[in-house]
Amino acid sequence: MVFTTLFFDLDDTLYPADSGLWPLIAERIGLYMHQRLNIPGDQVLALRRQLFEQYGTTLRGLQINYQVDVPDFLAFVHDVPVSRQITPNPLLRQVLQSLPARKFIFTNADVPHARRVLRALQVEDCFDGIIDVQAIDPYCKPMPEAFKIALQAAGEPDPQRCVMLDDLPRTTRAARQLGLYAILCGHTGPHADADATLAGWDALPALLTERQ
Repeated sequence: MVFTTLFFDLDDTLYPADSGLWPLIAERIGLYMHQRLNIPGDQVLALRRQLFEQYGTTLRGLQINYQVDVPDFLAFVHDVPVSRQITPNPLLRQVLQSLPARKFIFTNADVPHARRVLRALQVEDCFDGIIDVQAIDPYCKPMPEAFKIALQAAGEPDPQRCVMLDDLPRTTRAARQLGLYAILCGHTGPHADADATLAGWDALPALLTERQ
C-alpha cells in the first residue's frame, strides 16, 4: 500500500514540545476563561483540563457549556510570540520536500496560527493545505468525525493510504482505529496507541518506506 496523504499535527509535533510555545497558549486559554467568561481564577485550571479530556479541546467544551465567540477565542489564545519560541528547521524542510505524498496540517488550532508556525519554521510552502478546527466544526481530534472530514478535505477516501503524525497518544489511537497509519511523535520504542514512534524527523522517510 502506497501512502498518498500525510496528516501532520501542528503544536508540539512540528516543533519540539519543550519550545515553550504551548504553555503560552495554555496560559492564554486560562486568561480567556477568567476574563471573558468570568470563571473564577481558582477554578480555571481544573476546568480547562476537564473540558480538554471530556470534549477533545477546551474550546469544544466551552462551546457546549458557555456562550463563546469562536473567532474571538481563537484570536485571543493564539496571540503569542510564535517567532520568539520556535526557529527555522532546515532538517524538517528537507524531509518534507523529500516525501512524494501530499501533506496537510491537521490541527485543533486555527489557520492563522498554523500559518504563523509554518512561517517561523520556514516550511509554509511544503504543505498542500491546512485542515483546522473550524474546518472540522463541530468536531475536533480525536473524534472519528473529524478524521472523516479531513479525509474528505484531502480528497483521499481510503484511510489506509493515509498517515497521521501527532504527539498525543489519544489522537494516534483514534487514527489507528480508523485505519490510518499512526505515528506518535516525540516518543521512542513501541507504543500501544500507535503503529510507530518517531523521535527525529530524519527517521521519517525510512519509516514510511518500510511500511509500504
